[in-house]
Amino acid sequence: MTTQVKPSSRERLLEAAATLTYREGVGIGIEALCKAAGVSKRSMYQLFESKDELLATSLKERSAAYTATLLPAADDGRSPRERILHVFEQVELQAGEPDFHGCRYLAVQIELKNQGHPASQVAHGIKANLTAFFRSEAEQGGASDPDLLARQLILVFDGASARAGIHADTLTGLIIPTVVILLDAADVR
Repeated sequence: MTTQVKPSSRERLLEAAATLTYREGVGIGIEALCKAAGVSKRSMYQLFESKDELLATSLKERSAAYTATLLPAADDGRSPRERILHVFEQVELQAGEPDFHGCRYLAVQIELKNQGHPASQVAHGIKANLTAFFRSEAEQGGASDPDLLARQLILVFDGASARAGIHADTLTGLIIPTVVILLDAADVR
């Protein structure tokens, strides 16, 4: 007989923060977070200084899984062009899911407005890492201007995620051809 270990209060709070803020936005109240986690407010404040810290920790702890889902494995033998396209193929796949609401890290930055907020800082770091990935691959692929191409790619990524997240557009047949045009224009192999 297998006994299932119940997640800790901390784990339940982090999961509730990830789920509810992605679905409802960062304005979700502490009461709703605690209720979803089955944790008292007192317990929450014993584990986290504030809701801000809870949100930042939740984002940080999910960043490795986000990156692993989105980015190709290091040294996977594909060309820089194929590695960049892989990211956009993943976004296209994710956007087809019924519960897709766009990039959670972009949403947090937009909602919070305050770049000094702990969660905004975590989100900014994740987005900066994605831009750095694009820049590195663009440079390795021989892009004429790797910095510009990285900025263009993150713009397409964020725009596509946002449009698909609000169900204003579908990415199938749109995002990959758009990225191919950018890669061709920059001479990326």
